[in-house]
Amino acid sequence: MIICSGKSVLNGVAIGKIYLYKKQEYVLEKKQIEDAEAEIARFEAAKEKATEQLDALYHKALEEAGEEQAMIFDVHKMMLDDGDYLDSIRGMIRDEKVNAEYAVSTTGDNFSAVFASMDDEYMKARSVDVLDISKRVVNVLAGIVEGGIASEVPVILLADDLSPSETVQLDKSKILAFVTKNGSANSHTAILARSMNIPALVKTDVALLEEYNGVQAVVDGIDGTFIINPDEEMTQKMIRKKMNYEKEKTELQKLIGKDNVTTDGRRINVYANIGNTQDVDKVLANDAGGIGLFRSEFIYLGRNDYPTEEEQFEIYKEVLSRMGGKKVIIRTLDIGADKQVDYFELPKEENPAMGYRAIRICLDRVNIFKTQLRAIYRASAFGTAAIMFPMIISVSEIRRIKEIVEEVKTELTREGISFNRVELGIMVETPAAVMISEELAKEVEFFSIGTNDLTQYTLAIDRQNQSLDNIYDSHHPAVLRMIQMTIENGHKGGAWVGSCGERASDTTLTKTFIDMGIDELSVSPTYVLGLRKAIREI
Repeated sequence: MIICSGKSVLNGVAIGKIYLYKKQEYVLEKKQIEDAEAEIARFEAAKEKATEQLDALYHKALEEAGEEQAMIFDVHKMMLDDGDYLDSIRGMIRDEKVNAEYAVSTTGDNFSAVFASMDDEYMKARSVDVLDISKRVVNVLAGIVEGGIASEVPVILLADDLSPSETVQLDKSKILAFVTKNGSANSHTAILARSMNIPALVKTDVALLEEYNGVQAVVDGIDGTFIINPDEEMTQKMIRKKMNYEKEKTELQKLIGKDNVTTDGRRINVYANIGNTQDVDKVLANDAGGIGLFRSEFIYLGRNDYPTEEEQFEIYKEVLSRMGGKKVIIRTLDIGADKQVDYFELPKEENPAMGYRAIRICLDRVNIFKTQLRAIYRASAFGTAAIMFPMIISVSEIRRIKEIVEEVKTELTREGISFNRVELGIMVETPAAVMISEELAKEVEFFSIGTNDLTQYTLAIDRQNQSLDNIYDSHHPAVLRMIQMTIENGHKGGAWVGSCGERASDTTLTKTFIDMGIDELSVSPTYVLGLRKAIREI
């Protein structure tokens, strides 16, 4: 029996056989070619095929895992169309008379090394992406079909790590749990595990030995352990633990229809976060009181041009109608940072997380902003809509937003288009917004605290940087004081205050948030009932 430790990204217990996932390796050969233009044409055809694959992966990821998993394939398509990258490949084929496979692979290695050497962590992360797209093109050229899981029964997938492409292509029905040697809580594997609601461990101190393939094992996502070839006593212990966990999940179903009220009578709204229309099913199944964060970015991803007002209207209308009058808070587009869209033609930035993104784009490109606002207001006639604006740092921004909103309402009224009253609020995710929150509260009706960005900006820690995982602390006293100040000042100014960041689902903080006076907590749909239980036990 071997016991390994890892970082758990989702609770639960899985028992089954190990499937050692191996990447299909291509043996690269450098070959001399006669007809360079014919070889370039061969590369161009492979590039088009790879682009088609990325489109398919985007839509598959969007359906199965949501926008966060899907948007990486937009980044890959952009990189595959990069002029410098393409010129390097074509130039190598022409000048050195080498085969396309060699030119693509060598260019990918060179570009990856350049990205890896950069100081900016976001750009460093692109080194993996350029290798992934280069490998994809090489596989197309070589006629290699990327494989999945060669097993008839569900398995515990053990891997070094998984690329976005590999993760999305896996047959999810055959996966009991994920265990990776590398990765992080924000890796593609972790994101997928959470979307599938299966246990997963990352950064596990396990050797990737061939002899482990097919061996019985246990993934304990509750305590963060991976047990290889457990003895009978351990097996029975884990079976009991799994049964208890499943029983607890079943017990949670009894909370459907119950109030989110503490033992001393304090009532909290529990809402759900969504990234696409498919997520509404999960919201309703888990009995959320509303939608506290509808990430509208997915509407803009995976396209070649801006979505029209009509396209957006139909999406918002569907969500609002299906929620049957329950509040739906739509966040205006939060493009930029790690959500790049090529047709926006955003400038390359040294530090995009703190750059030209979100409301900064909207207030600069007002036509895009107004199109989205018109669609939301039109859809408001079919339910209870609210809008919140991300990355706010000043009162003047809000006042300008309100001017644009009034313009939209005036236009719709003039056109004879009906709409309902829409609550306006802001994301509080910058220290600047916290420090002037009393003034901001007088301008809006609600705050929603984005704890992910608030934590990274307060602690000066890039949340995408895996090497800083050990000090990225959302329980940090400075972060908690920021949250406390926001709640107190919001209430002083007449605004209700919620939170839609990751920490809203952290039940070790639920009592702290409630004692601070939080009005609403919005979490992934699968966490709604667990949060309700925690509230009712306080």
